[in-house]
Amino acid sequence: MSGTAVFVYGTLKRGMRAHHRLGGAAFQGEASLSGAWLHDLGPFPMAVPAPPEEPEAQVHGELFRVEPATLAQLDRFEGVPRLYQRHWLELSNHQRAWVYLGQAHQVRFSPRLADGRWRGAAAQR
Repeated sequence: MSGTAVFVYGTLKRGMRAHHRLGGAAFQGEASLSGAWLHDLGPFPMAVPAPPEEPEAQVHGELFRVEPATLAQLDRFEGVPRLYQRHWLELSNHQRAWVYLGQAHQVRFSPRLADGRWRGAAAQR
């Protein structure tokens, strides 16, 4: 199987407005990332690393297998490295994937989604 794994939790998920940017990538299933919090920034969410004393922190999303060209396009879409940074992390199922994370100072005025799930901009209001 070619390509690399990427974990998405916001507008790139199936049924969301930017899903087409995955370019027909193969859906690998639902997944979750431990050690991160999910914040609602309005039109999109941002996951950030949680403090070590918050081991129950979790973000839920989807896993896709993408080609290198698609990953490069996703970097541009996600504003790497200005808005997000791409990290190679282990998911809760022990599989490794690329994950786009922000930094704590970027979300300090944005509400945290306690269940770690983003359901779309309209659903959060």
